[in-house]
Amino acid sequence: MSLKTLTTALFAGSLMIGPATAQDVASLNDLEFAHVAYTADNIDIRYAHLALAISTNPDIHTFANTMISDHTAVNAAALGLLGKLGATAQDNFFSQALNEGAEKIIDDFSKLRGAEFDAAYAANELAYHQTVNDLVENTMIPNIDNAEVKALFQQGLDIFKVHEGHAEMMVKAVN
Repeated sequence: MSLKTLTTALFAGSLMIGPATAQDVASLNDLEFAHVAYTADNIDIRYAHLALAISTNPDIHTFANTMISDHTAVNAAALGLLGKLGATAQDNFFSQALNEGAEKIIDDFSKLRGAEFDAAYAANELAYHQTVNDLVENTMIPNIDNAEVKALFQQGLDIFKVHEGHAEMMVKAVN
């Protein structure tokens, strides 16, 4: 099994994406969706900080800095909207599963160096954005009730689809 295949399998497995789980996620409420999105953003920020600490590749650093900047901005917008609505994001089983999966990936990545780390980070970023973007677009957005929350998710999705494209180019560049 290639490193890319292994990374993709680890990530997808950590999300527990499957027919039953997709239905479970679809049943979350808007405040639980907000927590999932906030959690997913924070996880990618953590991956990016790890990349800055381990990688010496300037392209990886550029991508990681973009992840930190963009995901931080989206989270700030989300917190602002929640404040405006007088609401608080609600922790849930899926946010917890995301965090558990991220811990495993971070632990595995922290043992890698050089080109091996760069390839694993790039592959994970591509798999992460593909999986999360699909989940947001096809499961979360169609089930969000509040129009402002739905609009914020759509804006975030537009940004993260660009990230997915950059991650795809990064995978090609480091392999």
